[in-house]
Amino acid sequence: MNSEDLLYFLIALPFAGSALAAILPANARNTEAWLAGSVMIAAFIIAAGLYPFISEGEALRNEIEWLPGSGLNFTLRMDGFAWMFSMLITGIGFLVVLYARYYMSPRDPVPRFFSFLLAFAGAMQGMVIAGNLILLAIFWELTSIFSFLLIGYWHHNAAAREGARMSLIITGTGGLCLLAGLILVGHIVGSYDLDSVLAAGDRIREHALYVPALVLILLGALTKSAQFPFHFWLPNAMTAPTPVSAYLHSATMVKAGVFLLTRLWPVLSGTDEWFFILGLAGMSTLLLSAYFAIFQQDLKGLLAYSTISHLGLITTLLSLGSPLAAVAAIFHMMNHATFKASLFMAAGIIDHEAGTRDMRKLSGLFSYMPITATLAMVASAAMAGVPLLNGFLSKEMFFAETLGQHSGSVLDGMLPYVATIAGAFAVTYSVRFIHTVFFGEKARDLPREPHEPPHWMRLPIEFLVLACLIVGIIPGMTVGPYLHTAVTSVLGEHTPQYSLAIWHGINTPLIMSVTALIGGVLLYLALKNYLARCEDGPPGLSHLKGQHIFDRMLVTLSWRWARWLEESFGTHRLQPQLFLVMLTALIAGSWPFFGAGIDFSSPILTGIDPVFAILWGIGVACALGAAYQAKYHRLAALILMGGAGLVTCITFVWFSAPDLAVTQLLVEIVTTVLILLGLRWLPKRVAQIDNASTPVAWTRRFRDLMLAVGCGGGMALIAYKAMTNAPLSDSIARFFLERAHSEGGGNNVVNVILVDFRGFDTFGEITVLGIVALTVYALLRRFRPAPDSIDIPEQQRRQNAFDDNHPDRSIGETVHDYLMVPSIVMQWMFPFIILLAVYFFLRGHDLPGGGFAAGITLAIGILLQYLASGTRWVEDRLYIRPVRWIGSGLLLAVLTGVGSWLFGFPFLTSHFDHLEIPLIGELPVATALFFDLGVLLLVVGATALMLIAIAHQSLRSYRTRSADTEKTGEED
Repeated sequence: MNSEDLLYFLIALPFAGSALAAILPANARNTEAWLAGSVMIAAFIIAAGLYPFISEGEALRNEIEWLPGSGLNFTLRMDGFAWMFSMLITGIGFLVVLYARYYMSPRDPVPRFFSFLLAFAGAMQGMVIAGNLILLAIFWELTSIFSFLLIGYWHHNAAAREGARMSLIITGTGGLCLLAGLILVGHIVGSYDLDSVLAAGDRIREHALYVPALVLILLGALTKSAQFPFHFWLPNAMTAPTPVSAYLHSATMVKAGVFLLTRLWPVLSGTDEWFFILGLAGMSTLLLSAYFAIFQQDLKGLLAYSTISHLGLITTLLSLGSPLAAVAAIFHMMNHATFKASLFMAAGIIDHEAGTRDMRKLSGLFSYMPITATLAMVASAAMAGVPLLNGFLSKEMFFAETLGQHSGSVLDGMLPYVATIAGAFAVTYSVRFIHTVFFGEKARDLPREPHEPPHWMRLPIEFLVLACLIVGIIPGMTVGPYLHTAVTSVLGEHTPQYSLAIWHGINTPLIMSVTALIGGVLLYLALKNYLARCEDGPPGLSHLKGQHIFDRMLVTLSWRWARWLEESFGTHRLQPQLFLVMLTALIAGSWPFFGAGIDFSSPILTGIDPVFAILWGIGVACALGAAYQAKYHRLAALILMGGAGLVTCITFVWFSAPDLAVTQLLVEIVTTVLILLGLRWLPKRVAQIDNASTPVAWTRRFRDLMLAVGCGGGMALIAYKAMTNAPLSDSIARFFLERAHSEGGGNNVVNVILVDFRGFDTFGEITVLGIVALTVYALLRRFRPAPDSIDIPEQQRRQNAFDDNHPDRSIGETVHDYLMVPSIVMQWMFPFIILLAVYFFLRGHDLPGGGFAAGITLAIGILLQYLASGTRWVEDRLYIRPVRWIGSGLLLAVLTGVGSWLFGFPFLTSHFDHLEIPLIGELPVATALFFDLGVLLLVVGATALMLIAIAHQSLRSYRTRSADTEKTGEED
């Protein structure tokens, strides 16, 4: 196996572990922890083993063709910067798993926790090693989804649900902006490949679309990393379990934004727009969040705001456009991950052992847990930037960069003062964390008696704090080579000379550090008494609460604007809604023709067969009759619709399209019966003779008629002109006819197109079909028949009563004297229908048939059993699990497509061969057969699920008419 192939395991292992963890029993907490820990350490070892291949500045790259014609391939790319993040994701992830084993309660649904955590780790790995912009955006959104699930893990808690919802809305919206920005960048470069984008910096910055692309990408990055003014979602995410907070806030979720900014730094930085937008956001976040952190009473709240502030520091460094500033930003990402993860874990231990995180109740814990207190103090000192700790080194580099001239603007001149003040604030909240929690009088009336945690729970903190010390004392020997590898992968030939020495003499950055340290301590002493009793947040800014602004925006959007749109364009009746939809479609479809015009020149026509003309006359009459009868005579309209469908089926036969004819006929049967089953649940319609002849009614009917003629005629015109104007030499039919057998291995061109040439389209269609079936089931599972719907038919009433009174009778006795002969005949037919479905399926690649036709045929067999024998009888004897059929079909279709990757071909590339089978002879076999089987399974599952959703209505009671409904009905 090549080293490039190992990149796939970095993504596949976490997702596979997530799927396995989800099915483990709830009481297997040790097994789940071992599984998650093994996955993390295995991924860590794989990532560590790849370092020799990227240490010289080269990037490992592996590419699987997916949609090569559109430039969308599954490309993975690891350079030094991605390697650094991969090590953080897996290394800290392993420590978090070890910590979570002792933190999580046995009463918690631990399998779900580890499943979400591993899936999130896989999404983060995919994001950092993605070599394609669109692939990066996909994994970016996956991190938002899985972080939503992790933050809302304790979903019984309203605050957890609110925090998860807020994080998903903010980061999800930013993700959509990011996708739009990346698409613009891909348009500018002409490729979505990351290597091509990184090599086109000048072209991107000089393009007219640079500013829109920059703004959209920055919106995505700033929302993800909780930068001002989107910072408020992160403190509200503190309702997540502490292992989640430690992982998301140190090495993963919130680092995604600054990772993206660093990744695209070579192509987007260096402009005034970059500096002012990013610099203003970073400086505001750095200063305001540090100030807010001082006045937090919740330990995790303090750490959350400190995280936001440090991310603001990184963002500010990246905004400067200086290579040395980029070095400092990358270095601080590493340092922040170590001390912030250890601090969150320490806060979790305090909460776990003392029963509270409220700093007003905590004091004197050093005497109860001296080891944990010492570890937390060292980590807090690293966060404050105390010398001989890793945080001091990157902070010194930050101070040094603030002194340089980057734009000559007022914002540039303010930067050293903002940095010093923010550094003093960092010292203040760090000292407060240490002094308030661990010193002073022993706390009383705590929910639990504090004590040291189990050694293995404390071990991750010890390891991370040791890293803070070693890096702070001997940075060049420990982290120096790895930092250089990460820096050169981002900056390339522009990598500057820099030093990680502890002592650079007495200079301005050192003076700024000393000023921040002394000023921070003095500020804490001045605010000490106030902090012990403050309730309303930071003085002067207590009214500035992002959550309130967010809630007001949601209310404005969902209540005022949405309500106005609903009142203006919405209606409780289906007909006006359809009118608006069709009118919009007509306008949108007609708009392009206003400028371009339509060529109405008549083509050369052949003669019309009179039999065919009569046939279509019957079809048109059926369609017009169905439209006329649809309002009050639904059964007649359904029969006429079936007649029109049958004419369409005969038309396909007439034009030598047997595949389409078979599919049309089978679909007509299923849809007609399903609609027929649903008719009885619709409310009764009685013609209002008095209102039918009014001028308003005639006007509305004429309006609807003109709209129908316009839409139908427009579609007919477009189809007509497309067919008659296309030259025969450009016909796509010849392409498929010539290549169906040679490249697809089948003689049935239609089926080869569906499962091979256009297999990706078919995959999308069956996915939509599955979603539709699930939606129908979800809507009908809580539906109760309306009081004015048709009552239970006599035969079904007697049949159900007989089933209840005689549950052990035979088949013939169960159906009693109603539908006895049809039911027995249909039961006998069921095996033959199954055989017919298998026949359609196996012959589909060479003769009319295929997975879709076979699936519909099998669904018809199930449908007949429900019709003849009733819901209870069928479900007592026929084991049907439609959701599993749908899931198995989709999974098989995906695996068929992924299987082609294993042999170096694009997604869903088909392969065929001829096998010699004893006693049977030569048998053509194509891998598309497995994809077709997935189509069959999904079609059967989707149809059966909708059938069951409708059939179960007969087992439910009718809704009782409320007094308000009766009153409304009387008024109507």
